Amino acid sequence: MGRAFEYRKERKFKRWGAMAKAFTRIGKDIAIAVKEGGASPETNARLRQAIQNAKGANMPKDRVENAIKRASQKDTASYEDVTYEGYAAHGVAIVIDTQTDNPTRTVANVRSYFNKLGGSMGNSGSVSYMFKKLALFKFAKGNHEVEDLELELIDAGLSDLQVDEDTVLAYSDFNDFGSLAKKLEEMGIEVIEATYEKIPDFFKEGLTDEQAEEVIKLIDKLEEDDDVSLVFHNMK
Repeated sequence: MGRAFEYRKERKFKRWGAMAKAFTRIGKDIAIAVKEGGASPETNARLRQAIQNAKGANMPKDRVENAIKRASQKDTASYEDVTYEGYAAHGVAIVIDTQTDNPTRTVANVRSYFNKLGGSMGNSGSVSYMFKKLALFKFAKGNHEVEDLELELIDAGLSDLQVDEDTVLAYSDFNDFGSLAKKLEEMGIEVIEATYEKIPDFFKEGLTDEQAEEVIKLIDKLEEDDDVSLVFHNMK
C-alpha cells in the first residue's frame, strides 16, 4: 500500500498534532452519534468512539457532557454527514466530507469555492469512485513491538501499520472499522483518534508548482469552512 499512503503521510501526521477545528468536529460527531443511537456510550459505539476522540484531543470533560446533553434535546439542530465532490483546476479530483445542519447553505458555499478558484463541482459519484475509504486508528506505540501488533491485529482486519516516532497509525478497510476498534479495546490500547482516510486509486501528476498552488488554494478554502470536516484529493 506504500504508493497510496505516501502522498498524504506528511500532511496527515501534521493534522494529528494541530487541528484547529478539532473540538467543533468532535462536537458534531457527538451530536450525530446521539441522534443516531442515543446518549449512552455503552450501547452506542459511534458515541463511544467520539468520546474517545474527544479525550485524545484533550477536549474538556464538561464540554463533552454538554455536547451529549444538547444533542439529546429534541429542539437541538440535527447534523448530518454529507459528501460533495468535483474537480479542482487541472483535473485534480476532490472529495469533501461535511457535517452540516443546513445542506442548502453548505452546498452553496462549496459550489462557490469551486467556481471562484477554477474548479467545477460534480454530481454524486462523479469522483468518489476513485477513492477507497479506509478506517484509521491512531495510538501511542508504548512498549508494543510493531511485528507483534501486526500479528495481533491482522485477524481483526488490519491492512497496514505505520509508525512515526512513538505514534502508530493502524489501517483497515472501512467495513472492518468495528472489529479493529474492538480488538484494540480488548488489547487495552487507548486510541487517541479513530477516523478514516479516502485514498485515491490513481494520482494526478505532472503539475507545475504554480498549478499545484492553485489546487492548494481551493483545498485550503474548503477546509476553512465550518461545515467541512475533511477534504481528500488525488494530486501527487
